[in-house]
Amino acid sequence: MATARRPGSYECGIDAAMDLIGGKWKVLILWALNERACRFGELRRMLPGVTEKVLASHLREMEADGLVHREEYEEVPPRVEYSLTSRGFSLNEALEPLGAWGRTHVLGDSYQPVG
Repeated sequence: MATARRPGSYECGIDAAMDLIGGKWKVLILWALNERACRFGELRRMLPGVTEKVLASHLREMEADGLVHREEYEEVPPRVEYSLTSRGFSLNEALEPLGAWGRTHVLGDSYQPVG
């Protein structure tokens, strides 16, 4: 599945990938959904500081880019869950070495994983 190009042209694959995950919150949304599907409110609690507007906007963009799946359940009250697509999981796998680099070179010895 190819992503629709955004304005401007990509110079390389990294440029194209960074367009999908640009900004602070998209990478954190990918990380949060890596373990399990979540409802909107759960995601918001997992990402302190994100506004509802930004989270909703990013989820829509990530769904359009084929990274996130939105599942609506026919229940009362309505329930919606977000999960990663196979494309989202593969992007998380590609980001693993970057996370390892950050833990080693930025966070250093003081890093203690959460959980």
